[in-house]
Amino acid sequence: MSPRPIAVLLAAFLALLGLATPAVAAPVQTLTWTGSNSTTEYASAPTGALPGETTIVFENSEATGNTTGMSHTLTFDTSTPGYNHDVTLNVLANPFDPQNGRHEATVTLTPGKYRYFCTIPGHTSMVGEFVVSDGTGDTTAPTVTAAVTGDKDPSGNYLGSATVSLTATDAGSGVASVEYQLDGGTWTPYSAPVVVSSLGMHMLGYRATDVAGNTSAEGMAHFTIVERQGDGTPPTVTASLAGTQDASGNYVDVATATITATDADSGVAAVEYKLDDGAWTAYTAPVPVTAAGMHMLSYRARDNAGNTSPEGMAHFTVVKSDTTAPVVSASVAGTQDGDGHYVGKAVVTVTASDAGSGVGAVEYRVDGGAWTAYTAPVQVSSAGAHTVDYRARDVAGNTSAVGTVTFTVVAGGDTTAPVVSLTVSGKQSSDWSYVGQATVTLTATDAESGVDFAEYKVDSGAWTRYTTPVVVSALGAHTVRFRAADVAGNVSAEQSGAFTVVAAPPPPDACPNSDTRETVVIGGIDSQVENTDIGNGCTLNDVIDENAEYASHDRFVKHVKAVTQELVANGVLSSGDRNRIVTAAIESGVGGAPAAGHDVKPDVKKVKPRGQD
Repeated sequence: MSPRPIAVLLAAFLALLGLATPAVAAPVQTLTWTGSNSTTEYASAPTGALPGETTIVFENSEATGNTTGMSHTLTFDTSTPGYNHDVTLNVLANPFDPQNGRHEATVTLTPGKYRYFCTIPGHTSMVGEFVVSDGTGDTTAPTVTAAVTGDKDPSGNYLGSATVSLTATDAGSGVASVEYQLDGGTWTPYSAPVVVSSLGMHMLGYRATDVAGNTSAEGMAHFTIVERQGDGTPPTVTASLAGTQDASGNYVDVATATITATDADSGVAAVEYKLDDGAWTAYTAPVPVTAAGMHMLSYRARDNAGNTSPEGMAHFTVVKSDTTAPVVSASVAGTQDGDGHYVGKAVVTVTASDAGSGVGAVEYRVDGGAWTAYTAPVQVSSAGAHTVDYRARDVAGNTSAVGTVTFTVVAGGDTTAPVVSLTVSGKQSSDWSYVGQATVTLTATDAESGVDFAEYKVDSGAWTRYTTPVVVSALGAHTVRFRAADVAGNVSAEQSGAFTVVAAPPPPDACPNSDTRETVVIGGIDSQVENTDIGNGCTLNDVIDENAEYASHDRFVKHVKAVTQELVANGVLSSGDRNRIVTAAIESGVGGAPAAGHDVKPDVKKVKPRGQD
């Protein structure tokens, strides 16, 4: 007899005796955050909660969509005004860490608003907030449904495994938590689809609780899993590179990657690759790589039984053979009088193209002045004859001959200068200084010929055309001077504004007990790469975490590859240093026996302090 009928009979029996039915304890409140491949937002996050003791779950794993091995943190803000500061939480998660990216913490929440964010460099857009309230007014429980998916046999049984996805909605105070119970086991917070692979009949119960504390009736999903017969061995997959190579082994103009996969049992179902930090892509034909620079090609294959091969990697460099300079031209536009002169202003547009390595830069100069990077059409409004020179350079370094256009600008009837103003915005401290940075916004208006341009300079810097708000982050006192000119050539009087920028509080140290050895050392193998701080208090040795528990040596190497690839993408680590660290990980014995073909030699050089032979 299942536990649910027993509970019902017990309640009826107690009622007959005139005894109260024992109260069922409310489920412990659980709030769940998940991470994925995104560096701008969490994959999921709560928006509301009830006060009291709460289980915080942060999962950043392959199951939640992180297929690149990227690290994220879940950190509660304890300094920004307007938020609760009574919870200190700073959780670092990676899909290949000893917890496989899933971490829990217990905290006590109080009514009010909490702010959370990620401290990893380059992930500062990952930020959000949630409100803790008593949920007064909402008396309607959430609606929750389940969907079971997977491969099925003709009888409707699931082959090898079944995946159960839960969906909950609440139009009142909002969903606070979703839970499930498999085969009468303990209730577990739901954060991602549940994969069930044990053979036999199964019953999955599910329920949801809203912010007001209303809990839905328990739903049930029934399904049966049977054994998937056959193949248990992953495919064999290799990659080869072809193309013209120079004396250094670099590929000239293009390197073509061909991936080959075989499987002697169930056969190959899919082959995938990714180039550098790109997304995994289905492989259907050889891949030509033409972008100049160093590249890493990753590849893997899956057979029809669902077995996936270990990730393979191929390193190579592409260089360009382009010897032809770009083609560049310029045109002048504006209102012209009967003599062909431009009234008020002339606009010069420069166009460049390069069929070889591509355009690298375009420059111009006005009346023999300094060469300036061309980013938008150039407006010339001062009255008189003018000469604009222009040129372009391609990626391979070839520079075009200098081109020239000449024209004359005459003044219009407008004699009134534009009206200008300045505003400074940003987060301010108690003494009205700007914390971390200040944003300067200029406004210019002209009721007659119209504003031609506005310009500014910060402190003793050069005058610069104003196009978008200016962010000033250098610490200390600053003075911004500004002015504007209209189409008729009238220039406003120079004005100024002053403000002070002070340092923002440092982010929490993600690794208070750092590994501070001089170089990155893995299992006794010295990579000779400097053990630097990655920007959040953790060193390279900290994030590699050689002393953690790993399921296998291959699992540890996969962790190192993922972590170092992310550091390269964030500009913390060079590709060459990454290759040295990955090589040290492969040659080490961390996590178990080294991978095939990489046996650790008994005479491996041991780590010595720098400065010793």
